[in-house]
Amino acid sequence: MSANTVAIRSAVRSALKDCTAGDLILVAVSGGADSLALAYALSLEAPKMAVRIEGVSVDHQLQSQSSVQAEKVVAALLKMGIEKTHVVKVDVEITDGLEASARRARYAALDACAEKTGAVFVFLGHTRDDQSESVLLGLTRGSGARSLSAMAARNGKYIRPLLSITREETLGACAEAQLDPWDDPHNADKTFTRVRVRHDVIPHLEKNLGPGISAALARTASLLRDDADALDQLAEAEFVSHQPLSLDISRLEKLPKAIRTRVLRMAIYAAGAPSGSISADHIAPIEALITDWSGQGPSDLPGGVRVSRISGRLSLSQ
Repeated sequence: MSANTVAIRSAVRSALKDCTAGDLILVAVSGGADSLALAYALSLEAPKMAVRIEGVSVDHQLQSQSSVQAEKVVAALLKMGIEKTHVVKVDVEITDGLEASARRARYAALDACAEKTGAVFVFLGHTRDDQSESVLLGLTRGSGARSLSAMAARNGKYIRPLLSITREETLGACAEAQLDPWDDPHNADKTFTRVRVRHDVIPHLEKNLGPGISAALARTASLLRDDADALDQLAEAEFVSHQPLSLDISRLEKLPKAIRTRVLRMAIYAAGAPSGSISADHIAPIEALITDWSGQGPSDLPGGVRVSRISGRLSLSQ
């Protein structure tokens, strides 16, 4: 057994410790090397713990013959001993770019499949390379610590065992297992920002700054996630001590900005703003109502949320 396969199976074994005998898990498989290597490792490790495993392949219907690829995934998983694979076709409504819209449709499909089957976890094949790309993309957006911490190894029902594994290792593992990975044409399309980061930006950084950039970026994500988690916990403890739609400004003024802005986000979402809709640009005028008050009027936010300063309190309404 090669070092590639050993590393992947070890990562999967560690992730399966959250499961108990009899649990059903799903593994999301596109047919690429990362998800195939993950599915193969799970097919070997999950039965040892009496954990049931089913596949799920999301057909975005964005390419001709996409259904043929889904059928190949079903066949590949069946060969591994994964007898049931759910093929879920989705209609991608493009509202904020193809990448983001397809991602949103994919996770909605995975959520629905997990609920329908009663699966306790959905395993995803994101690797260290995906993690480093996410950090760089966050930097280009001027994002904060939470965004720069990229993907979590576990986020609710989603498990990502391969965040310490490289794309090269998943390719090697597939070769050893005689698996034939699919190379998604979108992965070579440089109209997508992530593809340019993968093929142009990171190789340029490696060439000019030395090897190890991807590993360093992934390590940075891990460190920032620890920091962001700690700040979120402090902010949550502060938020629950307020009235959710009427915040005491004198208390907010005394908080470190990193905590205060998190409390503001929590309050805005509690007031009805759509999840993920609030950016740093939205927070800035709300912050000014606290720290730079000069009689300015209310701020209107996504979801019809309005934030006003009234009698020493931040009032949130919809």
